[in-house]
Amino acid sequence: MQIHGFMKTTLLDYPGHVAATIFTGGCNFRCPFCHNASLVLDPSSVPLIDTNEVLTILKKRKHLLSGVCITGGEPTLQNDLETFIMELKSLGYLIKLDTNGTNPDMIITLFKKGLLDYVAMDIKSCESSYQKTAGITSVSLEKIRDSVSFLKSGVLPYEFRTTLVSGLHTATDMEQIGLWLQGADAYYLQPYKHSDHVIQKGLSAPDRKTLEHYLEIIRPYIPTVSLRGIE
Repeated sequence: MQIHGFMKTTLLDYPGHVAATIFTGGCNFRCPFCHNASLVLDPSSVPLIDTNEVLTILKKRKHLLSGVCITGGEPTLQNDLETFIMELKSLGYLIKLDTNGTNPDMIITLFKKGLLDYVAMDIKSCESSYQKTAGITSVSLEKIRDSVSFLKSGVLPYEFRTTLVSGLHTATDMEQIGLWLQGADAYYLQPYKHSDHVIQKGLSAPDRKTLEHYLEIIRPYIPTVSLRGIE
């Protein structure tokens, strides 16, 4: 596993659980608002953390933690992700996967093998704006739709979430997202937060009034929708 970051304890990344978070390197998107630029653009510049070392630490912390969140980058690009999760499962951990949804086959395979307990899928924008928010010229919307459909089938706990950026997201986008995700279990809107490690400089978050307006646009389609990351 290409592990480039390891947070030994988090109360935020896995809802309802004290967990550890593992950051993998590499991503097939270039979202301008991504705050893990080095992991996305040049993962080799970030030192690798030995997989066995991570497993040893997690084995020692079983009495403190109940889950492990695997994020990135995009974790489903890791060829040995399945093997690694099997190791975590053997230690008794619940597994949360953060993904952009571009590899539905991997998600479904992991689920069928009992290796996933929760999935958080990033919805970058409505389908017509996906290229702009994903930062690439070619997006496989078919694969993303497949991931959305699989999660909406309700076979395991999940959430959808969108990071909102001024100039990249509009009320029209939110209306289209609502129609697309209609009937989903849970959807979270989170404002962009400034970071020195973001891919594109000069971005900003919508103001509180705009965020609450977006929330009201979504609510008729997805009753369980809320703002996250707002003080």
